[in-house]
Amino acid sequence: MRINFNVPPSTGKELEYIKQCIDAEKICGDGSFTKKCNKWFEERMKATKCLLTTSCTHATEMAAMLCDIKEGDEVIMPSYTFVSTADAFVLRGAKAVFVDIRPDTMNIDEKKIEEAITEKTRAIVPVHYAGVACEMDTILDIAKRHGLFVIEDAAQGVLASYKGQALGTIGDFGCYSFHETKNYSMGEGGALLIKDAKYIERAEIIREKGTDRSKYYRGQVDKYTWQDAGSSYLPSDMNAAYLYAQLEIADEINNRRLAIWDRYYSELKELEAAGRIELPVIPEGCVHNAHMFYIKTADISERTALKAFMEERGILTVFHYIPLHSAPAGKKYGRFSGEDVYTTRESERLLRLPLYYKLTDEDQSSVIDALKEFYGNR
Repeated sequence: MRINFNVPPSTGKELEYIKQCIDAEKICGDGSFTKKCNKWFEERMKATKCLLTTSCTHATEMAAMLCDIKEGDEVIMPSYTFVSTADAFVLRGAKAVFVDIRPDTMNIDEKKIEEAITEKTRAIVPVHYAGVACEMDTILDIAKRHGLFVIEDAAQGVLASYKGQALGTIGDFGCYSFHETKNYSMGEGGALLIKDAKYIERAEIIREKGTDRSKYYRGQVDKYTWQDAGSSYLPSDMNAAYLYAQLEIADEINNRRLAIWDRYYSELKELEAAGRIELPVIPEGCVHNAHMFYIKTADISERTALKAFMEERGILTVFHYIPLHSAPAGKKYGRFSGEDVYTTRESERLLRLPLYYKLTDEDQSSVIDALKEFYGNR
């Protein structure tokens, strides 16, 4: 038996749509499927503008450029996140200022943000871990009072929401990921969501290598020229075609993932009640998207033993981020504000269980039974 941690989503229409790109002789960026994906997100998320990108990393880099982040600036973020959250700003010469997380959601502790602000602070980057929203009302209030940008790292947050608003559309900019590990995938890819229309034209220029080629294709200029610093942030239309096949059945995928998540929660509740593990917390007002299901063990030693036990039974489980402030680059390019009360401790307890669109009921039963066996023997 082998139960993978993740299997990229697919619907059966991907090859058909990719062939349409080939037949149309339009496989580069901003083809018909890219436009369809952009429109889908704008309509579904009620976003002012969506621009598909080559990755969530690149979407965040674009946001950093649009915020005019410069050398010497500071950007506040959690340490418990993927390296891309920091890299996008470090590449601009900024310093990452890490803030402790909440132990219930693993999100940035909104109560610790204000004390991390200095005269050099330019932006706050809340990371919606596991598709569960940060406390955005508080974060937006802090940003408004201090004149800061809010850039949502919603890599894991597609189809999740906070008080009725789609994650990625609440701050000034939102960044999605369509990596193969995400709920909706194009292999590698992402999207930048823009709230204020005044940033759209420059965003298009940055995305098109610093040129106004988007305006040229729309017939707004008779030739395109180099207008600004930029890079090549356009994904192939074939990647967008792969993604669009999933967006057509986005609710079906979301509902299946939620059903898997709910079953894990229901059947593992007895282990939590017995004080053996802790389960995820979904705060009031947050609608999650079942991006992942994790448990928290007693400590790193127990997690290591559990992970090995599951692998012996052919079940792949994984832990997640090593806190950035403890990494060599984190020490070089960032600093931790305040005390690390929960970031390291909670990260060492967390273990993620298999969860993907086509996970079968039988395989999920095997995962649940193995967990109960492990704790039943201790």
